[in-house]
Order: sequence, then structure tokens, then C-alpha cells
Amino acid sequence: MEHARPLPAYLVSRFQGWRATTYQDNRAWYRRLAESGQHPRAMVISCCDSRVHVTSIFGADEGEFFIHRNVANLVPPYNPDGEYHGTSAAVEYAVTSLGVAHIVVLGHSSCGGVKGCDAMCSGHAPELLEKSSFVGRWMDILRPGYERVRHLPDGERIPALERQAVLVSLENLMSFPFVASAVQGEMLTLHGLWNNTGEGLLEQYDPARGFVAVG
Repeated sequence: MEHARPLPAYLVSRFQGWRATTYQDNRAWYRRLAESGQHPRAMVISCCDSRVHVTSIFGADEGEFFIHRNVANLVPPYNPDGEYHGTSAAVEYAVTSLGVAHIVVLGHSSCGGVKGCDAMCSGHAPELLEKSSFVGRWMDILRPGYERVRHLPDGERIPALERQAVLVSLENLMSFPFVASAVQGEMLTLHGLWNNTGEGLLEQYDPARGFVAVG
């Protein structure tokens, strides 16, 4: 591939530092992971946003979480149409092959994808309505959530829509037959979280109370 280039020097330096310290101190652990395969207890579906650092939030080690990241931590509805479905493929693999016990959908504050959805649905981002917009078509998944909160004032609507991104994803997860079967068979539980990245706070969804603070 003629357009590929060597890594930037700062990334090479960081890798060399990691290999000389963290890897060398835990070489047996890394080799065991490589040889025995992965056995994560949970799948985490989070946003691509660089400020959301799942392993740091939960203090997780390698091999502990099966992590899938996409724009606005969305899960589309079950749609076996023979096309490309990265998120659906990750969910299928986590549930049917890895047998994870938990799926966690992790939303967050100041989500650019959610802001884009709000702008698109309110008529302020016509470029996202174009068929050629990958972001716009992906954010169509969140339209049902927008309809639930569209009546809220500007200062409240986007934070509410960020939480709707979590709820819509949880609803869509249950449209996957293998997810619904595992949940009903008490082999899998679903969890919805929202992270305030600036304040270091975490909320979890409770069907009886809505989003409530963790800890």
C-alpha cells in the first residue's frame, strides 16, 4: 500500500518505553493471554471519542473487556441483510462465541456524534442529511431518541439525547435474537452507563429511576 508511512517518532518512543517496562515486567501474563485466548466477562460498547478511556475508568487489565467503539456508542437494530455491519458483528461474536456475561453501553458528555444528530434532526445540518454522509446515516439510529427529547430546551436536550443514545442501543440490542435469548435465559445482562468526562462521574440506568449516580 503506497500511501502507508512509518509511525510518528513519538509513538515509536512510547512503544519502546512500554515494551521495556510494562511488557517486560508482565511478560508471562502477556504470553499466557496470547496462548490461552481471550475470555472476557464483559463487552463494552463505547464511543470513539478519545476522551472516553474505558480501561482507565474501570481499572481493567488486558483480556478483561471485549471493547467495541463507534460513533456515539450506538447499536443498530437487528438487520441481517447481507451488508457490512461492524457493530452487529462485534455483538454477535461477543455473545455467541465469547459468551460474555455482560454487555455495557457507555455514553458520555459532550459527544460530537450526538450533537451532530441534534443538529441534523432539527434542520441545522443539511450536509448530514445527504445519502453520502456516513455520519448522518449512522446517526439515523438515534432519531427515535431525538423524538423523545426534542421538546426540551437547548441546555437540556443534548445531555438528554446523550442518555437516549444509551437507551436506544439497549433497546436495539434486544432486537438481536441471540441477545434476547441469552438475557431471557439469565446468561447475559445488559447495562447502560453515562460518563461525565469533565467531572469524572458515572451514572447507570435504572428502569425504575432513570439514570442515577454510581457510588
